[in-house]
Amino acid sequence: MTPRERVLLADDEPLSREFLQEALQAFGCEVTAVVDGREAMQALERGGFDLVVTDLKMPHADGLEVLAQAKRLDAALPVVLVTAHGTMHTAVQAMRKGADDILEKPVVLDELEVLLTRVRDRRRLLRENTFLRAESVAGELVAASPAMQTIVDLVQRVAPSRAAVLVHGESGTGKERVATLVHKSSDRRDGPFVKLNCAAIPEALLESELFGHEAGAFTGANRRREGRFELADGGTLFLDEIGEMSPAMQAKLLRVLQEGEFERVGGNATIRVDVRIVAATNRDLTAEVEAGRFRGDLLWRLNVVPIVLPPLRDRSDEIVPLARHFLRPGLTLAADAEQALREWSWPGNVRELQNLVQRVGLFCEGGVVTGEMVRQWLQPSPRRAEPTVVLTPQDPYSALVGRPLAVVEHELVRRTLAHNAGNRTRTAEMLGIGVRTLFNKLQGATPPVTEPRTS
Repeated sequence: MTPRERVLLADDEPLSREFLQEALQAFGCEVTAVVDGREAMQALERGGFDLVVTDLKMPHADGLEVLAQAKRLDAALPVVLVTAHGTMHTAVQAMRKGADDILEKPVVLDELEVLLTRVRDRRRLLRENTFLRAESVAGELVAASPAMQTIVDLVQRVAPSRAAVLVHGESGTGKERVATLVHKSSDRRDGPFVKLNCAAIPEALLESELFGHEAGAFTGANRRREGRFELADGGTLFLDEIGEMSPAMQAKLLRVLQEGEFERVGGNATIRVDVRIVAATNRDLTAEVEAGRFRGDLLWRLNVVPIVLPPLRDRSDEIVPLARHFLRPGLTLAADAEQALREWSWPGNVRELQNLVQRVGLFCEGGVVTGEMVRQWLQPSPRRAEPTVVLTPQDPYSALVGRPLAVVEHELVRRTLAHNAGNRTRTAEMLGIGVRTLFNKLQGATPPVTEPRTS
């Protein structure tokens, strides 16, 4: 058991009571010892115990009465009965009344230690199951820590309202799952839930994606098409990576949030919709407002209810319970595997953890995932070899002098993308630009590579 776990010990036999008290203390417990069932029941009223160990036969109140009192006050409180009359009838009767285990006198230390380990494991799993509460519909969000349970409780409180929600968090922390929970916990749960990643849509197409277009509005628009706002009418629209939206699009979005109406691209008819907005971002939008890249009035409209998802590295108590949740049935995690998971920094957050656990599960031939299996997939990927570039040590920029700026920028983007194995999100973060900006740079024509000027 964990150190200083509080145990209530009830036994009317002095020698037995002293022996058990010393044994429990040797196993790291803080023990309150009482001499009969009545004192035990009074101590239970005061509360604060993690385990009850009670003799079966005692004056004033027997062990079964203590058991009943303990379970009445706290159904999850483990109770162990100690008896010198360890018949099957006694054991069955005690278990039916809720006893968690039976010890027979004289108590053997090894048996007591094993029992304490079982009680510890049961309590740990009970705590994890309490926190591993998914949403009421479809289990979209797993909450395996007090911090995440607080977020689930917040979502449940605000979901019935019409207030806009802005979810902040790093990539992979579960922003879309929070948005889904908001929708499915609201009175719009039977309406549509429509998603749009603002960073994945080129600027030229984003307006059409949001508001739709009429036939002939632009080249390739052969028929009228409904936008995401129309599709989400009566439901919820989730706008992911809202911080990547251009100022022009921000102004158009603000109008819809204020007026509840818009026109399709190329159309004149005003369309009214009833849509609840949930937005998400991994950017500091307050800083973006101060820098002039995001509209303050739009942020006020979106940030009615802010929800901040902490990265997985800041909620380490959630790593192992989540890993068990993601593990396929029939597999368990060895202790060294759990340790390996706890020691990793999880830059990809919950998404990275889920992918790793599923990958390890596919290659696990036995029933136990070992630390070696986990560490094999936690090794950083080898970086691709870069072409050798000779630079003057005193001036690393000398080789760039005289080259067109567009060529230098293109080469930097290309090499950074190769360095990140084609991962555009990581490349954009490293370059300090948005994913959409990176997309536009990659879509542009490749500048001709010219040699540096020589004197």
